[in-house]
Amino acid sequence: MKTLIHNIGILAGILPSGKEKLAGEEMRSIQTLRHAWLLIEDGLIKDFGDGAPVPADGEYTSIDAQGGIVMPCYCDPHTHIVYAGSREQEFEDKIRGLSYEEIARRGGGILNSADRLHEQTEEELFLQAQQRLNEMRAGGTGSVEIKSGYGLNTADEIKMLRVIRRLRETSALEIRSTFLGAHAVGRAYQGRQSEYVDLVINEMIPEVGRLGLADFIDVFCDEDFFTPEETARILKAGARYGLRPKIHAEELAASGGIAVAVEHNALSVDHLERMPDSAIPLLQQSDVMPTLLPGTSFFLNMPYAPARKLIDAGLPVALATDWNPGSTPSGSMKFILSLACIKQRLLPEEAINAATINAAYAMGLSQTHGSITRGKRAALQLIDAPSLAYLPYAYTSNPIREVIL
Repeated sequence: MKTLIHNIGILAGILPSGKEKLAGEEMRSIQTLRHAWLLIEDGLIKDFGDGAPVPADGEYTSIDAQGGIVMPCYCDPHTHIVYAGSREQEFEDKIRGLSYEEIARRGGGILNSADRLHEQTEEELFLQAQQRLNEMRAGGTGSVEIKSGYGLNTADEIKMLRVIRRLRETSALEIRSTFLGAHAVGRAYQGRQSEYVDLVINEMIPEVGRLGLADFIDVFCDEDFFTPEETARILKAGARYGLRPKIHAEELAASGGIAVAVEHNALSVDHLERMPDSAIPLLQQSDVMPTLLPGTSFFLNMPYAPARKLIDAGLPVALATDWNPGSTPSGSMKFILSLACIKQRLLPEEAINAATINAAYAMGLSQTHGSITRGKRAALQLIDAPSLAYLPYAYTSNPIREVIL
């Protein structure tokens, strides 16, 4: 099956084969072609160029871009979209001045979501998450990583991961699955954190591995959650089942999570709102992708991760939504672009690269997604906009005409 997109005003995000991420000054430019065309064959980018399109052999579908932009779909490498219901009462608590930590200590936060998830069936969770995926696709997202972590016992963590597997089997989006049993200490183990860590290591991880339900393993390594030592133990256990780490770190305090991520060859280290400057040399010596979640900072009114410092130090940066019911109830990657530019001082080109090729790297997909490259999956968005900078500039509009997956 072939599709020819022609009359493209700007074809953006072109990269050579084998380029898996962009770092430092590389992030400041996006290769484009004007007055371009692109040919899709069997779901892959077959060819592209400028000028008059090369006719496809045989039968094909034709799409007139009408002078619009064609670029890669956004990749969202950090979400928690399998959850039960919303938590707007905690939103009101935040308005009244309670902190994230205070809400958690009162039994809200992650434990609140775990209680609700326990009461819902897999079918109910699937239908809710499916609606969220559809919303993400409409906003230009073509691939997404989804975490467990609202189960906090073996049965409910497995339930979440089965839902993610079903989403993966039924959605046009490319989906990766992450086991996050160490998101918080389950309610039944309050005051017995070491025993809960043992449960994660000795029961949850072997069962997840036996069933083949996850691509990655994650730990919330932060103040009042899991220590670097506990995180290291969990990551070692996951490695025995081929689960590569993706770590929550330095969100609430300088927790030491970056050092653990580097030591254990994590694919990404996420959040980093409180990361110290001393952690930058550690990242410079690694292949770990710093993944920033400005939507969390916006919603919780907390500091933003030092994106500008990271890029100026020659490092790559990825962006993600962190869509979850407590700290970031939004899956709009376009709004994330705007926050990255306005609050973290990224140039539009840097933000777009962070949300496409680097975000694909942060979930192990940059060989197949995140750029206009011959042989990659045709995960594309057709946008009615005068320029790439218009995307973060027009922060509440959705100029997408069509998403092609």
